[in-house]
Amino acid sequence: MLRKPLFVLISILILSMALAACSGAAPTAAGPTEEAAPPDTGATTTEAVGEAPGGEPEAQPPAASGQIVERVRSRGTLVCGSRTDLAGFGYLKDNRNVGFDVDLCRAVAAAVLGDPEAVEVVNLSAAERGPALQTGEVDILSRNTTWSTVRDAQWGNFTWIMFYDGQGFIVPADSGITSIEDMDGATICVTSGTTTELNLADAFRQRGLDFEPVTFEDTASVYGAYEEGRCDVATSDLSQLASVRSGFADPEAHVILDITISKEPLTPAVPSGDDVWFDIVKSVMFGLINAEEYGVTQANVEEMKNSDNVEVRRLLGTEGDWGQSDLGLDPDAMARVIAAVGNYGEIYDRYMGPNGDAFTLDRGLNRLWTEGGLIYAPPLR
Repeated sequence: MLRKPLFVLISILILSMALAACSGAAPTAAGPTEEAAPPDTGATTTEAVGEAPGGEPEAQPPAASGQIVERVRSRGTLVCGSRTDLAGFGYLKDNRNVGFDVDLCRAVAAAVLGDPEAVEVVNLSAAERGPALQTGEVDILSRNTTWSTVRDAQWGNFTWIMFYDGQGFIVPADSGITSIEDMDGATICVTSGTTTELNLADAFRQRGLDFEPVTFEDTASVYGAYEEGRCDVATSDLSQLASVRSGFADPEAHVILDITISKEPLTPAVPSGDDVWFDIVKSVMFGLINAEEYGVTQANVEEMKNSDNVEVRRLLGTEGDWGQSDLGLDPDAMARVIAAVGNYGEIYDRYMGPNGDAFTLDRGLNRLWTEGGLIYAPPLR
């Protein structure tokens, strides 16, 4: 015979099981309190913003995957966060936005919209870049922006390194400054809200040196103050120093020192929360790099569609698939891109090559990996 306490316990358990069965609730494989997720149909949905019990609006959910590309197509334009004040990267020529960074946006527009000119350039200061990505004000940020771990965590998704740079210094040729130690106690012009400002402080603190920062929010003010002699030194990415020096009244009166204090991988970025858009932009960057490696140019892209090289035919959409169908792109999306802006090397040379529109800057680390550089992309296959 069961003891009374044990009998009561068994009775309670049996009663509990019966009640659970009547309620129709059954534990799922995910756990007794989790609901099974609906099947992923690949469709994009937009949920209305509801209200919390207190009347306050609830937070808008993250953008659904595929939402940005649909927004771009519906709008008919790509919103590109860039700049208009830096020769070589983002500037105005004949009242038209041009530059290395702007052409990267045009490449995406050519792939998605079939029109490289369907780009609205939003001129952003250095401090405005992060918020513009976080709020989705721009579809892509292509504004000589360094990919860093904090920015990756806070701003959005960084796609693929398209320019390897490093921070350096420019000084008057007659200053006698040749090293960081010679700058002890100097006034240094720098753009606020940048990794440049942080790197400068780190480099001097680690060496036990002092300096007086002279900060400005926009690039033009930094170099205007430097050229006027309001600071002894200016610092930024080496490519930016070369760009600005080319526009000085007397470029030969200024020297870019052979000093690099940081690594600055410049990378286009997109808002978080949309893997399809992230993959589209990355794939366009991959295509630009692979096109140079395969020898596909603006001039020969139509001819190369019939190349003997299967990888070239795959890139240009005449055979096979490199993933464009999964991303909702036309088979010849990359052919359109290359016809519009050229391959990676052509974009670089257009602005910074031996006959560049802006200035001449040796490619250095920005050569293809096959030529001793770091420019490398996964195969499109």
